[in-house]
Amino acid sequence: MSDHDVIVVGGGPAGVAAALALRAEGVGRVAIVDREPVLGGATRHCAHSPFGMREFGRVYLGAAYGRRLERDARAAGITVLTGHSVTGLGDDGTLSVAHPGGVGTLSADRVVLATGAREMPRSARMLPGDRPVGILTTGALQSYVAFHGLMPFRRPVILGSELVTLSAVLTCLTHGARPVAVLETGPVPLARAPLRWFPGVMGVPFRTGVGIVDIIGRDRVEAVRIRRGGQEEVLDCDGLLLTGRFTPEAALLWQAGHGVDRGSGGPLIDQTGRTANPRYFAAGNLLRPVETGGWAFREGRAIGRALAADLRRAPSAATTVPVAVEGPVKLVVPNIIRRGERPAAGFDRFQLRFLRPCKGTLALVIDGRPAHRLSGSWLPERRVLMPMPTAVCQADSIRFEFREDH
Repeated sequence: MSDHDVIVVGGGPAGVAAALALRAEGVGRVAIVDREPVLGGATRHCAHSPFGMREFGRVYLGAAYGRRLERDARAAGITVLTGHSVTGLGDDGTLSVAHPGGVGTLSADRVVLATGAREMPRSARMLPGDRPVGILTTGALQSYVAFHGLMPFRRPVILGSELVTLSAVLTCLTHGARPVAVLETGPVPLARAPLRWFPGVMGVPFRTGVGIVDIIGRDRVEAVRIRRGGQEEVLDCDGLLLTGRFTPEAALLWQAGHGVDRGSGGPLIDQTGRTANPRYFAAGNLLRPVETGGWAFREGRAIGRALAADLRRAPSAATTVPVAVEGPVKLVVPNIIRRGERPAAGFDRFQLRFLRPCKGTLALVIDGRPAHRLSGSWLPERRVLMPMPTAVCQADSIRFEFREDH
């Protein structure tokens, strides 16, 4: 007999919402396993609002939102195992776990993976220059501020222009740091208007089409050399803050040999949140970096409800059909369809992202026939939603085609 009916790996918004939905649907033995000492995920790092408006009907700061998630989980009778790190996934739902008391295993009839995403570090960005102290990501910065009361620099240069970049700017300005500039390597900001105007409104110069060609400093960052339009310039600063370019925390999937989608870097997942291994489900920013905490919560809730229904039957062995993408389309979620199964309520639209800014017509093609078209202009960070017609659940081939306007 399994230790639990369902184990949720990850205690952020998606994981907690899935567990709450499972309990609301009458599932008795639900546990959340998280490597951190408390639940809340990345929201605990955020000293700003808004969080919780749609799911709780009020506005929370990030840390308070995280506390609300933990409070609700415990009140619902969910077993909360913090300080537990999952190190391996078994095909049968058995998890290898490391905790303060040693190592062991936990088992469940189903498992929800909600391990989230992380920002790309310097090593993955291939940035040149010295290796001084003072180069970190937004997540690291917010951890310093939230948990240690430390601001690691006073005049950083910020690289990136995604939604999280605005959080980084706000964190700096509210904790005694004044960014020298916000830089974007691409030709346009990735955050949508009016959010893209935020740094300028706050008096922080914002430049696009800029590349970092050198990081200067022996002990700590002293300056960065940038190139823009063939001209080089040195910006004096005491830190470099790397924002965005998220990647899913999918190491467990790679180790287990479970299906991983090359476009998203997250799991292969069907229209009910089920992965290629039918005992495992996934939700939140593990699927497709990166969405807001509120989106992750609603997605986790939808997948939790679908999983509760799945528990009442044997794990599905239905045939899966891949959802193909082409051209500048980076990813689609769900990226496999199990034939003959209805999509989960609340998880019944295709979510797509683009690799670069583009304008044109996106078409959903089912068994060689266009089923839906959408025209517009899209940025890489923009969520693109496409209806999921019932025909996809009986299709032999599904793909997205894109015709770009020139």
